[in-house]
Amino acid sequence: MIAGAGIGGLTTALSLHQAGFRDITVYDRATALRPLGVGINLLPHAVRELSELGLRDRVERLGVAPGSLAYYNRHGQQIWREPRGLDAGYRWPQLSVHRGRFQMELLAAVRERLGAAAVRTGHRLVGVRNGVARFETAAGEVGVTADLVVGADGIHSALRRQHQPGEGAPVWNGLTLWRGTARAPGFLDGRTMIMAGDAEQKFVAYPIGPDLINVVAERRGPGFAGPNADWNRAVDPAPVIRLFEKWRFAWLDVPDLLRAADEILEYPMVDRDPIDSWTHANTTLLGDAAHPMYPNGSNGASQAILDARTLAFHLATASTVRQALDAYEADRRPATTALVLSNRRQGPEQVMVLAHERAPDGFAHIHDVIPPEELTEIATGYKKAAGFLPSALNERASLTPTVFTGILP
Repeated sequence: MIAGAGIGGLTTALSLHQAGFRDITVYDRATALRPLGVGINLLPHAVRELSELGLRDRVERLGVAPGSLAYYNRHGQQIWREPRGLDAGYRWPQLSVHRGRFQMELLAAVRERLGAAAVRTGHRLVGVRNGVARFETAAGEVGVTADLVVGADGIHSALRRQHQPGEGAPVWNGLTLWRGTARAPGFLDGRTMIMAGDAEQKFVAYPIGPDLINVVAERRGPGFAGPNADWNRAVDPAPVIRLFEKWRFAWLDVPDLLRAADEILEYPMVDRDPIDSWTHANTTLLGDAAHPMYPNGSNGASQAILDARTLAFHLATASTVRQALDAYEADRRPATTALVLSNRRQGPEQVMVLAHERAPDGFAHIHDVIPPEELTEIATGYKKAAGFLPSALNERASLTPTVFTGILP
C-alpha cells in the first residue's frame, strides 16, 4: 500500500509492478488528481530509471531537454557554464517538464499497467497500527491491511509524524519563492537553464515547451511566505516584479518575463532535518516524506524516483520485507541526508554566493574572483553527492531486477 499519488508514489507503484508484485494500491488524499504545479527538472539519473520503466519517450514528449546550465551574478555576468544531459556525455538526457503533466503521465501509466482501481482518491492517511493503515474518507474512517505501507505523502507526511511526533513544522530558511510559467520566446540558445543572483535574491528560468518558460523568483526577508503558507497560493505579481525591476540583462529582461507569467504562486523554501530511521515495523518513507530538501540543484523529484526504484529492487531481491527495507535505507538514507545538508549550503549554486561575496559589484573576469579549479570542484562535488556524475551513472548497475529471489506474492 502506497500513501501518496505524487511522483514518488506513482513511480513506486510502477517499479513494484515491473518487479513482479501485483497486489499494489495507491491512496491519495485529493478527491481528484489534477496537473498542479510548475516546471521541474528530471536529471539524467532519474531519466535512466524512467527509461528502464519504458517511459522515456512519453516523458520526452512533455518537455525540453536542456543542453546547458549557466550561473550568472545579478548584473548578468556569467560565472559558470556547463553542458547537461546528452551534451555532457550522459547516456540519458536531462528533461525539463511541467510537474503536473508529468504526474498525469505517471498516473496514466499506473492505470494502464495496474488497472483503474490501483489508484484511489479521497483517502487521507491518519496513521498505521499493527499493519493496518487508517484513512479518513468522506464516508468515515476506513482501515486497509497491507504487508508493506510506503509513506510517499509529502513534506507533511502523516506516517512520518506518527514516528516523529515532536518534529513540528518544516524548517523555513527565510527565503520565499515565486514560481510560474510564462508564454515567451526563448533566450540565449533556447536550450539553456539559467540561474542568476546570490544567497539573498535569485532568478531561475528554463524552457519546458515551445515558447513556454518556467520562471522562479526568490528573495530573503520578512513579510513574505512563512512555513505555514499555502503551497499553491496565487499572489499579485506586481510586488515580485518590483523586486527585480533592475534585472535587465543584454540577453534577458527579467521583469518582462515575470510579467508574461499566467500566474505567480508563492512558496516558502523549507525542508526538514534528516532523521535516523525511515522504517518502523512494516512501514517506510519515500521522497519528500523521507528527505524534503531545498530545491538547490533541481534534485527533489529525481531523488524520489531513485527512492522508488531502489525500494522495488530490494523488495524483489531480499528474503524478507525487513531485509529489503534495511537495504533500501542503507542505500538511500545516507545519500539523501548528505544532499539535504549540501542543499542548505546552496549546493552547486554556491558559485553564485561566492561570486557575490568576493565581487558584489561585478568582475572583469570570473577567474579573477573564483579560480577555475574551485568552480569545477563545486560542480563535480555536487554531481558526485547526488549520484549523477556522468562516468559513475553510465557504468552503474541497473536497478531493474533480473533475478527474483525475494518476497513475491
